[in-house]
Order: sequence, then structure tokens, then C-alpha cells
Amino acid sequence: MKVLIIEDEIMAQKSLVRLLSQNFPDITVVNILSSVKGAVSWLKDNPDAADVIFMDVELSDGVCFEIFRQTNVKAKVIMTTAYDHYAVKAFETGSVDYLLKPIDSTALKRAVARCRMSGGMVDVEQLLKAVGNNAEPEKEYKERYIIRFNDRIVPLQTSDIAYVYSEEKNNYLVTSDGHKYVIDSSLDVIYEDMNPRDFFRISRGCIMSMKAIRSIVKQAGGRLRIMTDPESPFEMTVSRSRVDDFLAWIER
Repeated sequence: MKVLIIEDEIMAQKSLVRLLSQNFPDITVVNILSSVKGAVSWLKDNPDAADVIFMDVELSDGVCFEIFRQTNVKAKVIMTTAYDHYAVKAFETGSVDYLLKPIDSTALKRAVARCRMSGGMVDVEQLLKAVGNNAEPEKEYKERYIIRFNDRIVPLQTSDIAYVYSEEKNNYLVTSDGHKYVIDSSLDVIYEDMNPRDFFRISRGCIMSMKAIRSIVKQAGGRLRIMTDPESPFEMTVSRSRVDDFLAWIER
């Protein structure tokens, strides 16, 4: 059986490849892709190259359902995601399964067995109809912040933020051009409104933008020190408990 993996998280890719190799010696992974655009291009050039596709719902450039809209998917599809709010029932058919991350061996074996027994392809029309009726809309993230600075009100685009940090009971927002502002909102509230593809909370007291990273230095004890642009007024360190998630984030 030939398998295509469409997954944008490096750690998830490695985990799935490991589980497949451990449990199914007859399975060959023909390719690993991480985006809607890349998947559409590859499937158009290789329409019959895979028997089964493991497809993450949320990819680096959109949701996977766009793949079905843009190309003819001939393989059987097993959806994978960390979230359970998508239309699970839409995939409860003989040719489609739905696995929640982290994927365990039992669930994986069930899904592969279901694909082996099923003779049909994905019913794309039914799938898209079900998703359109039942899937939750994508979350909209905050595009700008309003900063009150002395007698001025300063609108700041979220894309201009380099990092946000707490110090001596105050919260500060630093922009890409090096300006620093006091901000009233807590880091919990700020981070909730930020797109997790662009921002990462490296510790309780600091949120940073992907664009602000200049270099990363490994430290004793497994922690990481980040050099930023603009330069941080304090030592910016990824807490030990967040290192794996941080590395997966920057590798997307």
C-alpha cells in the first residue's frame, strides 16, 4: 500500500511515519507534503501514486478541503487533526476515517483496516456539503491594537509586533522598528487574539513573532536562547517545557 502524508507539523510527520513503519511493513510512504498548494500540484502530477492519503485538516496555507475543490482526489483519505470540532460524521463512511491527534496505534490500525476493506473513493460532493453545513468557521485573529500613549492614540498592526513581554507588573509591546509601548491587556488575552502560526508564547512572560527571530542558541539544561531583531532588553529564553513545541513551530 502506498501512502501520501499531507501534514505541516514536523513532529506529527515523524510520529506518523514511525507508527506506520512499526505497524504496517507493507506500507510505503511515497511523499510528505505540508501545504494545500503543494498537495494540489503533486496530486495533479501524480494522480494514481497513492492508495491512501493521511491528510491534516489545518495546513500551513489553509484547510485541507481546498485540496478536494482544486483537484481530483482518487485515493482513500484518512483525516487527522488536533481538534474535534470539525464535521466528524462527514467522514464516517467506508472510505474515509478521522483520527484525533496524538494518533495512537489502535486508532491507526482501525483506520488502515477500514481503507483496506473499502473499495470506493472519497465522495467529494458529500464531503464538501457536510463540511459546509457543519464545520465551524475559521477563527479570526486580531489585526491591530490601539495603544494609548500620553495624549495620543496609536493604532498598531499586529504584523508590526516583534514581541510582547511582562516586566515589573507592566506589559510592553515592542514593534519591528524598535518602538516600545505599555499595553493594558494581559499576555493571556493578547496571545488568545494572535495567530499561532505567527506568534509563540515562549514563557509565561513573553510572546514573540516569528519575524523577530535572528538566531537561536542552545543552552545547558535543554533551554533555548533567542536573539531577536530588534534586540531584546532582557535574555529571551524558551522555557524547557516549551522547547519541543517551539521547534515544531519554527519548522512549519
